[in-house]
Amino acid sequence: MSRLRIKAGKKAYEIIKDGGFTFDAVSAYFGAAVGPRWLIASGFDQTLLAQKRLGRARPVHLIGSSAGAWRFAAWLQPQAEEAYRKFLHAYVNVGFTRQDTPATVLEKFTEIINAYIEDDALSFALASKRYRLSVITARARGLVASETPLVQKSALIVCYLLNRISRNNIYTFADRVVFYNGSKPPPFCFQPRFRGHFVPINEANFKFAVMASGAIPLVVAGVKNIFGAPRGVYRDGGLIDYHLTHQFAARENDLVLFFHHQERIIPGWLDKENQRRTPDEETLANVVMVFPSPSFVDRLPGGKIPDRDDFLTYLDNAGERIARWNRAVDLAAPLGEDFLELIESGKVRESVEKM
Repeated sequence: MSRLRIKAGKKAYEIIKDGGFTFDAVSAYFGAAVGPRWLIASGFDQTLLAQKRLGRARPVHLIGSSAGAWRFAAWLQPQAEEAYRKFLHAYVNVGFTRQDTPATVLEKFTEIINAYIEDDALSFALASKRYRLSVITARARGLVASETPLVQKSALIVCYLLNRISRNNIYTFADRVVFYNGSKPPPFCFQPRFRGHFVPINEANFKFAVMASGAIPLVVAGVKNIFGAPRGVYRDGGLIDYHLTHQFAARENDLVLFFHHQERIIPGWLDKENQRRTPDEETLANVVMVFPSPSFVDRLPGGKIPDRDDFLTYLDNAGERIARWNRAVDLAAPLGEDFLELIESGKVRESVEKM
């Protein structure tokens, strides 16, 4: 059975059915805030990197929050494939103890960032002619900015309850801040429905922006006062933009590539329990979403995709977690080649499904 499924929004579906899929039509590749679930994307990413499938005709916007931003930061490095492998190794092998606090977790996550992003290479990364990185963060407002666990948790509970009423209520508790590289912000920042700020990435704030995008509330301490951006405490971009929340296509017939770990798309981190909260048709119109089939997931250790709960489950047995995650990475390695085979054979026109 196939290891992959492909679903496409209305416009993307028409494009693929009519003429197939071409990488030159991709104007954006999106990476969601999915925690360790991103490990299933590693084979897909590395295949596209090695074969330089994106950004041949024009620069491609690599847009991500949290794990998505961490993945794509590797794509800009001088030795991108090596940087990605270093990131993968550092992430899988990070260790935690029962004595860890949000502050010490931030330190360990910072070590991961430093393992694959070299300060001396930042000027090269920012000058990339193939890729344009956009890092989505959330600047905490009010008590969500507190580092006192009880205060922050109480504020997030209120935020969760108000978010159930309307997603717009999230902006009472957090501002979207997009850090971008390039001559101008990515097109989605100019859409009428965009709410937030956009700030140029430079050598001084690159690592801090990437780190902040993965600073999970209650788990990781926030990153404070990032250079060039509005002052404040920056947290995980998934708080606002968990999965897909914007129309990322630059033009009407552009495609937005999205490798996801599951079929369901959840707008915000606080929407996970709200089955009715989904992206609208316009947001999904140009999206080509690739995700693992149930038969593939069944073959993974424990029959599931790695997730953040694994850190707690194997807190006293990190070796077992690391072994399971490495096995999942090995099994996911061919997914990029599977996708290329569908594209090059033309079978994508038969296998693509409507969203």
